[in-house]
Amino acid sequence: MSSPLFTLGLPLALGLVMFGLGLSLTVGDFGRVVRYPKAALISLACQIVVLPLICLGLVQVFGLSGVLAVGLMLLVASPGGSSANLFSYLAGGNVALNVTLTAVNSVLSVFTLPVVVSLSITHFLGDDASIGLQFGKVLQVFAIVLVPVAVGMAVRGRFPDWAQGMGRTVKIGSTAVLALVILAAVVSQFGVLRDNITTLGPAALLLSVLSLGVGYLVPRLFGVTRDDATASAMEIGIHNATLAIAVAVSVLGDEALALPAAVYGVLMYLPASVAALLLARAGRAANNRAAAAG
Repeated sequence: MSSPLFTLGLPLALGLVMFGLGLSLTVGDFGRVVRYPKAALISLACQIVVLPLICLGLVQVFGLSGVLAVGLMLLVASPGGSSANLFSYLAGGNVALNVTLTAVNSVLSVFTLPVVVSLSITHFLGDDASIGLQFGKVLQVFAIVLVPVAVGMAVRGRFPDWAQGMGRTVKIGSTAVLALVILAAVVSQFGVLRDNITTLGPAALLLSVLSLGVGYLVPRLFGVTRDDATASAMEIGIHNATLAIAVAVSVLGDEALALPAAVYGVLMYLPASVAALLLARAGRAANNRAAAAG
């Protein structure tokens, strides 16, 4: 049985996270796609097309079924998390591009996430499905994703100095919110998690590793610069677990759907940190070679 605090507090918590994202964005961030068209289009194609196919493969390999399979697909359809920009900075990536990808990805997810989830529900639950994503629920996704972002952007436009000063505080608060959301999801579905952790844990960890790898290697194969590919890796590789949990619980009304995102939210920091370290080191080495050659 769900806790009222969890059910009612989760949308508010996500609202805080998305409001914080809005404080970091301007209208110009959306227009920046024109400056990085190749990197942006390849990254978005990886997010919308490549990753769901990879996730579908992982579901088959690890034998996930039912709501856990749908939950993992829900996670992979979620846009980049609020910490993606921080990891991009630590990895030496193009943070401006990362911010742009986060902004565009968040808007696109309002349309792509319902499609992925609806197809997943039909495929994995079929006639037994007691959940669904009808038009009214799509509007809920729109509300919990874009409205707080728009409010944050409006606040930044009106009070830019305050918004800039609050950036660090909101990021810390977002991290704390994510930790509480994950804890609540785990506690509420501990029995299901205990019975499935040996398959769900490795699947979530491998999804994190593959997302980071695809986000970096695919752009590089198409000639995208190292800095831009690093930004892509962090955007594609760090999914918004808070959003996935909120959609599972508040929109779809099934807490078991939130477990894959909760497990991922804990495990993804390890591969993301390793990737940031390796990419930063590779970037410094490349810069040193260029300086020596020049």
